[in-house]
Amino acid sequence: MRELAALRRELAADPKRLDVAVRLARRYYEEAAAEGDPRYVGYAQAALAPWWDQPDPPESVRLMRAILLQFGHQFDAALADLAAVLKANPANGEAWAWQAAIQMVQARYPEARRACAGLAPLAPPLIAASCIANVDSVTGKAAAAAAAIRAALRDAGDAGPAERLWVLTRLAEIEERRGDDLAAEAAYRQALALNLTDGYLLAAYADFLLDRGRPAEVLALLKDKTRSDLLLLRLALAAKAQKAPQLTGWQGDLKSRFDAARLRGDKLHQKEESRYALQLEGDAQRALALASENYQLQREPADARVLLEAALAARQPAAAEPVLKWMADSGIESAVLRKLAAELKGHS
Repeated sequence: MRELAALRRELAADPKRLDVAVRLARRYYEEAAAEGDPRYVGYAQAALAPWWDQPDPPESVRLMRAILLQFGHQFDAALADLAAVLKANPANGEAWAWQAAIQMVQARYPEARRACAGLAPLAPPLIAASCIANVDSVTGKAAAAAAAIRAALRDAGDAGPAERLWVLTRLAEIEERRGDDLAAEAAYRQALALNLTDGYLLAAYADFLLDRGRPAEVLALLKDKTRSDLLLLRLALAAKAQKAPQLTGWQGDLKSRFDAARLRGDKLHQKEESRYALQLEGDAQRALALASENYQLQREPADARVLLEAALAARQPAAAEPVLKWMADSGIESAVLRKLAAELKGHS
């Protein structure tokens, strides 16, 4: 907070100090990613205001603009900015990394693999290996992907905590999809032991615990994390499973937040709202509508699962066809998705 305050003072003294504006925007984004509070993204955009609407802003602004746009799920605009950055400077490793990340969200695996190839000579070996392994993990090579990440971690003695956290979280998700709970939990715990606040990691591990009937651990893990919509949802689901007294308040807070987002035209957390509608309100039809709309934009395994669960609950197996096609085309290996797909086929 002291660092943010100092940067704000510097920028207030000269709002067109490019280097300060970009540094402040990046720190705000890091807070948004860590805490799950989207207000920080608005603050970051405000820091870049003198350049935000320029068709050809400086490279550092264009990269930061792409990062902020992808946070708001404006993926096409973000990819356009990243392509422009890389055209001007093919040695911008961060642009390659973000291009790969967005293309993974959109299930554009050949493009993601090409972006990983562009990143490889520019990134630390751990990140380069994990980028390719992440693509392999959803295209029929999950065991090899997990092995590649483990080998890269063994060889990366000098890797920093932030790098390790990202890679260990990916490894945990791969092992979880493969059905190896022990390996998944070990990777999650290694990532948590780095003591870096990361909203994505906390949400992923909370889901792992909820799936395994361990809601009390979720309540302990996330007890101070109610600012984030993603984490508040997991708290509410854990409270429901535990019959905890906080459920009523947390469920009401979530409803207010989702209602406010809808009024703003904000579709940032449709996946979470679908889970809220299905698992907390019992409204399968609304859950299915939200999950279907979300899947048009985001096609990661978690998005696929939400749509399969909603289609099953709503007794509309045809609504899950896009996910079933993606599963067949990609070759993804996921015990949970296979089970849900089999249940859907039994209802068709």
